[in-house]
Amino acid sequence: MEKLKMMLVDDEERYLQTTAKLIEKKGYEVLTAGSGEEALEKLRVQTVHVVVLDMKMPGMDGNETLKAIKAMYPLVEVIMLTGHATVDSAIDGLRNGAFDYLMKPADLDQILEKSLDAFEKRQRIEEKIRVAQMKIL
Repeated sequence: MEKLKMMLVDDEERYLQTTAKLIEKKGYEVLTAGSGEEALEKLRVQTVHVVVLDMKMPGMDGNETLKAIKAMYPLVEVIMLTGHATVDSAIDGLRNGAFDYLMKPADLDQILEKSLDAFEKRQRIEEKIRVAQMKIL
């Protein structure tokens, strides 16, 4: 059975490194990216099931990154990380295809629980696609 592979995207390097190490200790594979542009670059060459994406980043913000991910990789599920000041942005994210959002600071259990829920959704969609493809053959 396929195992969850996730990507954390945040411009705070310390947060990325600490959170990634904690998630890896739980047995999951984690990639990190410090910007939306870097996340898109890594998605081109790596299979990722779930992206946990910060809303506020310099350059390409969370919603711009979300739109690009959904346009290029529609099966990748995205969970938005937002502070109180950007709840409206999180709502926009949901409208643009985000799976869900978490308020910062989100604890590790919340991140993993939402990520696993998003991964299960993706697996259900992939199974429906496989069944539909078998009917075509």
